[in-house]
Amino acid sequence: MPTKKFKPVTPGTRFRIGNAFAELTTDKPEKSLLAPLSKSGGRNNEGHRTVRHRGGGHKRRYRIIDFKRDKEGVPGKVRSIEYDPNRSAWIALIVYADGEKRYILAPQGLKVGDEVMAGKGAPPNTGNALYLKEVPLGSIIHAIELTPGKGAALARAAGTYATLLSREDRYAVIKLPSGEVRRVLLTCKATMGVTSNPDHGLEVLGKAGRKRWLGRRPRTRGVAMNPVDHPMGGGEGKASGGHPRSRKGLYAKGKKTRNPKKASSKLIISRRKK
Repeated sequence: MPTKKFKPVTPGTRFRIGNAFAELTTDKPEKSLLAPLSKSGGRNNEGHRTVRHRGGGHKRRYRIIDFKRDKEGVPGKVRSIEYDPNRSAWIALIVYADGEKRYILAPQGLKVGDEVMAGKGAPPNTGNALYLKEVPLGSIIHAIELTPGKGAALARAAGTYATLLSREDRYAVIKLPSGEVRRVLLTCKATMGVTSNPDHGLEVLGKAGRKRWLGRRPRTRGVAMNPVDHPMGGGEGKASGGHPRSRKGLYAKGKKTRNPKKASSKLIISRRKK
């Protein structure tokens, strides 16, 4: 998936590196799979702002994605590869043999006209969703379930993938994109291949306005605030700072925040690499 560099005709395009969108085949989504999407502006159900630096942004509609891949044994053909404003990877419109249409996360290399299938007995081809007990060892997978039947939770972002290392008792041992090695039940599903749009991380927005279009407002650094506003604020000149911490005083950059009593800790074989 190539990127493109823009000519410096304006200050905003001088350093901009954008996506060439070469894999996409249409710019019109399937109307039956669209849903309204309201913005919260970082506010909870009481109207209190619980997440800062959110608000504005272009209006979006949600694409209903089939993360469960529960249409088993029915072959489907790829109708189009499309852009989704709500995620970094591309999505693929699948038309099944019985006429039903569904969106799935598009794996890298999936093309219009390709056939995909899910469930027991499906071949380990790119885009097919298999139970982990049927996935060949050493395979590259994405969109992995953590709870059987709940839907994909792991390795869904652009260009991410996990590797099936081995099987132990009723668990599959998987190396995740973060480097963490953990056990996942063999009755969970995963999709074969790598998630599409691997060059997403190479994009450079080029100007602050593009961040505003994405719904992100300006962020003030803690060291630029007064002592009453932030633990790292105050001081003459640049003499402020101290140990990096959040606005509420919680240490950042290195302090372990995971609860050691968490139930899933026993399923983690090795933590992610620092």
